[in-house]
Amino acid sequence: METIRLGIAGLGRAFSLMLPTFLADARVQLVAACDPRETARAQFEADFDAPAFKDIEALARRPDIDAIYIASPHQFHAAHARIAASHGRHVLVEKPMALSLDECDDMIDACREAKVHLIVGHCHSFDTPYLRTRELIASGAFGDVKMIHALNYTDYLYRPRRPEELRTEEGGGAVFSQAAHQVDIVRMLAGSRATRIRAAVGNWDAARRTEGAYTATLWFENGAFATLSYNGYAHFDSDEWTGWIGEMGQTRSADEYGVARRKLSQVASGEEEARLKAAGTYGGNAYTPASKAPDARRHQHFGPLIVSCERGDLRPMPDGIVVYGDERRERISLEAPAVPRAEVIDELIAAVHGDTAPLHDGIWARGTLEICLAMLRSSAEQRDVLIGGETTNTKEY
Repeated sequence: METIRLGIAGLGRAFSLMLPTFLADARVQLVAACDPRETARAQFEADFDAPAFKDIEALARRPDIDAIYIASPHQFHAAHARIAASHGRHVLVEKPMALSLDECDDMIDACREAKVHLIVGHCHSFDTPYLRTRELIASGAFGDVKMIHALNYTDYLYRPRRPEELRTEEGGGAVFSQAAHQVDIVRMLAGSRATRIRAAVGNWDAARRTEGAYTATLWFENGAFATLSYNGYAHFDSDEWTGWIGEMGQTRSADEYGVARRKLSQVASGEEEARLKAAGTYGGNAYTPASKAPDARRHQHFGPLIVSCERGDLRPMPDGIVVYGDERRERISLEAPAVPRAEVIDELIAAVHGDTAPLHDGIWARGTLEICLAMLRSSAEQRDVLIGGETTNTKEY
């Protein structure tokens, strides 16, 4: 069995979400980490009998690391990827890849010069229901993709946040954190280059100053188009339409309604909110340790989605794909995942040990960021924005 010796840069929320994968997948060996928080470093050293450092330079210098998982806040991705590559480490970096196209280009160049692979994820386009839907489309049985409709309603904006997560110009907001998932998914399923977007973002809570919602129409070179809608204002929950199977594949209850808003209502300041978030992440005093045998009865997902092809509609679900053909409806069941997000490790192992070009490489992720930036520009200027035809940069927002 091929294994990967992994170093972790950042022991926060993203690492907490990937930890069940690392614990359950025997191909992963966690050998070192870095984080500025002493409590997180201490917990990592106790949990894995492995060293933890204050900065990524010390981590990247270790000779026993094959790849570094960069799970630091968005604004550090570019610098941390350069450091990892300079030490010859393959790079797995969280989405969004970076906050500007220049940073993306810098990351791509650094990894290319160092002859290491760059993979961007986890995005939900790694999820098996979407990958299998892509295979069904590629089979040609349903004709060309014509339209995709994706939506998601969550409590995103009311989960505890650090101050910069509520400022779009610093990489906060629904577009950078959430649209990256939807854009990645619809690009993969459309199978064509995006050419144009028209978008509007929603920002209607003065206490949470970044955008909490967006809607967009995205056109593709092959004539297909997609509508993307997201609302993180914690009212309707679209898991109601996926049989109360949550984003992480977990079983949920309608009785959870309002939990995020009630919890946040007890917070008196931004500093207190940041402390609340830190308390619930790895190393915090309210952190719930991940299980070594996680409940993975269903696949992860990013809300209801329908792909309309010439001869049928395809609906990926947490436990299968529903196919609506010309004359009959059928359900293709998907085997329950033994390891959550194992698809990320599949792609990483194939790249590092098989030198297989990853699907979610830097160039692919740069394309997703370009669309997210164009979404912000389109909303600000109230017009269509061409993809690849206009310069976009977060400094303008």
